[in-house]
Amino acid sequence: MENIALIESFSEFKDDKLIDRVTLMAILEDVFRNALKKKYGSDDNFDIIINPDKGDMEIWRNRVVVADGEVEDENSEISLSEARKIEPDFEVGEDVSEEVKLIDLGRRAILALRQNLISKIHEHDSTNLYKQFKDLIGEIYTAEVHHVRPRVVILVDDDGNEIVLPKEKQIPSDFFRKGDNVRGIIENVELKGNKPQIIMSRTSEKFLEKLFEQEIPEIFDGLIMIKKVVRIPGEKAKVAVDSYDDRIDPVGACVGMKGSRIHGIVRELGNENIDVINYTSNNQLFITRALSPAKVSSIKIDEEKKRAEVFLKLEEVSKAIGRGGHNIKLAGLLTGYELDVIREGNVAEEEDDVELTEFSDEIDAWVIDEFAKIGLDTARSVLKHTIEDLVRRTDLEEETVQDVMKILKSEFEA
Repeated sequence: MENIALIESFSEFKDDKLIDRVTLMAILEDVFRNALKKKYGSDDNFDIIINPDKGDMEIWRNRVVVADGEVEDENSEISLSEARKIEPDFEVGEDVSEEVKLIDLGRRAILALRQNLISKIHEHDSTNLYKQFKDLIGEIYTAEVHHVRPRVVILVDDDGNEIVLPKEKQIPSDFFRKGDNVRGIIENVELKGNKPQIIMSRTSEKFLEKLFEQEIPEIFDGLIMIKKVVRIPGEKAKVAVDSYDDRIDPVGACVGMKGSRIHGIVRELGNENIDVINYTSNNQLFITRALSPAKVSSIKIDEEKKRAEVFLKLEEVSKAIGRGGHNIKLAGLLTGYELDVIREGNVAEEEDDVELTEFSDEIDAWVIDEFAKIGLDTARSVLKHTIEDLVRRTDLEEETVQDVMKILKSEFEA
């Protein structure tokens, strides 16, 4: 009865941890074998019989009968006189099976058994959790903000599992409060000791791809495929799409009437600007589309070096480069080519033009860098724009832009 009672007390863990009875019994056998090894040095000559339906178990120790005074290993051998106390008709050479009661292991051993069982169950939980979330890598998952730390947000799902959203995996504009629901993809599952750490990401290209799958029925149904996604989280993204059916406009289907379909995705990503582009295997055409909204005059491709010279009219250069250089950077990542912008314009003016860096003694370097970010690196390229336009497209104050314009104009007037 002691065995049954102890097994039943151990089985309380089954309900708390939602472990099926068979798994619990397997864990129990492992725990008891460890206890037997500690007490007797080996568990090889023990039989552990577990009945998962009744929650009952028996431990039997098997030993060989040897003549009195010839016992060399007390765990595997028993003297004839001791064997006959169990059954009076035992003879030398016969096998003796004797039941071991848990109480025989000692109170301290039973307490150790319980601690070992708890440890094994936690290990089992961790293994199952690791496998569960390993299968969810790359999938969208929703969890609630439990608490916010400077470098990480801790989330908890409906099952009480803890999920980590590091700062570098958050969109720059993300701001979370306790109780907020957060969506992202499960990016990785790492084992920290025996405990799995589940990492969520909102900056991954895969997150944007999965949002498209959720929001665009034609992508979910496989009528439209996403060929490639590149993004600068919270700023800009480019998504190349293609259709299996010539009757379906993949870009129109993704964007929807007046942007209705893509609006929810943009909002989820903190108003990230998303360009949806028709994929083509024609590299020249693909580069042209990738540099939208700029209008490309011509392209010269070097396939060996994976570089392309893109010829643009002067007024299209800043559009191609984009704010902070984002547009041309993403176009390069999307197409797989290093893109060099070549300006087309009035030859006389270009010969007369002056690089902005030549004015470094009058204009601060960081101001020159701000103009360069929007594709303006010569005096005439800056002077072609209005002050209002330059203030809007850079992080410069109006007064600073006015000063720069005055310096540049004086160069040509002189």
